[in-house]
Amino acid sequence: MTEEIAEDKRNARSTLPSKDFSLYTLKHIAADEKERYTTGLGEFDRVLGGGLVPGSVVLIGGDPGIGKSTLVLQAAAGIKGKVMYISGEESLRQIKLRADRISVRAENIVLASETELNNILHAVHQEEPVVLIVDSIQTTYDSRLENSPGTVTQIRECTAGILEDAKKKGYAVLLIGHVTKEGYIAGPKLLEHVVDAVIQFEPETGGNYRVLRAIKNRFGSTNELGIFEMSETGLREVLNPSEVFLSERSGEVSGSVVTAAVEGTRPILIEVQALVTPSNFGNPQRISTGFDQRRLSILLAVLERRAGVRVSSHNVFLKIAGGVTIEEPAVDLAVCAAVWSSVTDQPVNKSILLLGEVGLGGEVRGINHADKRISEAEKLGFTKIFLPAKNHSSASSKTAKLISVESLAQALNNIS
Repeated sequence: MTEEIAEDKRNARSTLPSKDFSLYTLKHIAADEKERYTTGLGEFDRVLGGGLVPGSVVLIGGDPGIGKSTLVLQAAAGIKGKVMYISGEESLRQIKLRADRISVRAENIVLASETELNNILHAVHQEEPVVLIVDSIQTTYDSRLENSPGTVTQIRECTAGILEDAKKKGYAVLLIGHVTKEGYIAGPKLLEHVVDAVIQFEPETGGNYRVLRAIKNRFGSTNELGIFEMSETGLREVLNPSEVFLSERSGEVSGSVVTAAVEGTRPILIEVQALVTPSNFGNPQRISTGFDQRRLSILLAVLERRAGVRVSSHNVFLKIAGGVTIEEPAVDLAVCAAVWSSVTDQPVNKSILLLGEVGLGGEVRGINHADKRISEAEKLGFTKIFLPAKNHSSASSKTAKLISVESLAQALNNIS
């Protein structure tokens, strides 16, 4: 339970229309999909769907110290046009020190340390920027309200005020938001509904890598991933994430299999790791990281019933290396192969890549974007690619041998 001050209706925005509004048909509205503000950070623009759309409001959330302010400052430096950076958490001197550290010396950025909403909007009307950055929305407050900054009412009303003004004036907005200890953006859930895009900036498990993903995006896909590496001089784009996720792969060890997942438009090679141990208790454990645990239970049942691999009395631990979460079914065959490899203690050759969805009948079903996955595997030197029979006839490879599989049992027999 949280205590909130009941606001005086006289202080709230009037519900009466201030002027007559106009109605238009679709053919009389001019809109160009290419009219976006690009930041120069290809990974950031990809997650946004190609750049910032004029009039849109993007909410960026992440853990404290993850690099949100660094990300938006580097993005602001690459935007062609005036950018207004409003900071409620840092002084102008602190921002200057960060800018010097990451070598941002752009003349298009105007800075202010301010938290009062009306002062911010007044400055926006004077400077007329193409992009407004507010760091953070939790520190912004409306002096007409009696609630303290950071409360649900202040966050909701300040976001609504910025959103309304951005839609009217046509400038894009980047809002930085705090997250709770559970990992959710602080404030009312309504906040995520009213903005146009919600971007999460997350740490990759171990190391200095950061993952940028879209939870909501009205102007692009929510399946895109952006990979960055944090260094002393700022964030660096990782243009080939497949090398990152496979860079620490050890020699041929049982339970390790490589597959290719497609996040949005980009294929990424990932390592699936499985560890199967005998269970000394009645109920064996089924634990997975980065993969749906219920789907793992289904695949284990198929593996035992259709391929004769006994796992009902064993603990099964599954992990998608690199800290990413994979939901698409094209990695099913690799998951089954990793479990089989750990059970039998037979390593899978490092040059083998497996693709395919596994059905309840033990059949290997077709997948989407097979050519993209094969092309990415070729770049990293994989010489044998197992893929569904449905995709085999239309797929081609210059350097790798494509092996068609129709069932789970057939695939396991061929890789052994």
